[in-house]
Amino acid sequence: MTASATAERATAWGALGCELRAVNHRYLELGVRLPEELRGCEAALRERVAARVSRGKLDLVLRLRAPAGTGLGLDEAVVARLGELARTLDAHFPQLHVEFTELLQYPGVLQVAGVDVEALQAEALAVLEATLAAFVAAREREGEALAAAIRERARRIAAIVTDVRGLIPAIRAGQRQKLEARLAELETAVDPGRLEQELVLWLQKLDVDEELDRLTSHLDELQRVLAQSGPVGRRLDFLLQEFNREANTLGSKSVDARTSTAAVELKVLIDQIREQIQNIE
Repeated sequence: MTASATAERATAWGALGCELRAVNHRYLELGVRLPEELRGCEAALRERVAARVSRGKLDLVLRLRAPAGTGLGLDEAVVARLGELARTLDAHFPQLHVEFTELLQYPGVLQVAGVDVEALQAEALAVLEATLAAFVAAREREGEALAAAIRERARRIAAIVTDVRGLIPAIRAGQRQKLEARLAELETAVDPGRLEQELVLWLQKLDVDEELDRLTSHLDELQRVLAQSGPVGRRLDFLLQEFNREANTLGSKSVDARTSTAAVELKVLIDQIREQIQNIE
């Protein structure tokens, strides 16, 4: 699911800000941007995120904003390497220009004087924990909203199933009357026993009780899955395939405009749920 969270922590070397953003993804894919002083704890930061988040394409950014008056050091070696690279590129891209502010943002160019790297890394882990707590809470709120929307559509599916069940006896009686009326028009004697047998076989082909029972069973499973903790998107996707199969069969067996309309409405609701679960972790 999409979500974002930020947190900031005051340190002896300035304000340490953390930002975590995510979009839906089948797996966990984490991109990390850090100031040079925190490169050594990147693995630990990744482990902390993976322990709390199982899926999503995430961007984690930490920034250290030095307070006013803090001494800044320039890494001459890094600047020299960038200068050599600029001269090489200038031969191929003479119109290429680099702004001074952009150069200063390159990792390692500027360093805060007197930074205790180990202590700063501990601060980074702390601010990440605060960010993760806000991030997970935001995801949970979004998940609850999505689950409520899915349950509402499930309620409408259940109502359609109930309506179709109520229509079945009248539809069967109507089909029987139509067949008897057509036979009467032929003015041909028909064996009543054989007629009843053929009618039963024909109505069996049109019977949708099993499809309605399976839809009801799938609705129960849907509610059970939504009540689970942890990722449920794949399970819901599988369930929707089963929902769609029963709706298609209901439509193919339909001999009445009302059940045909019900099958179409079912497919619309199923597609709406499918769109929603694409945003569920």
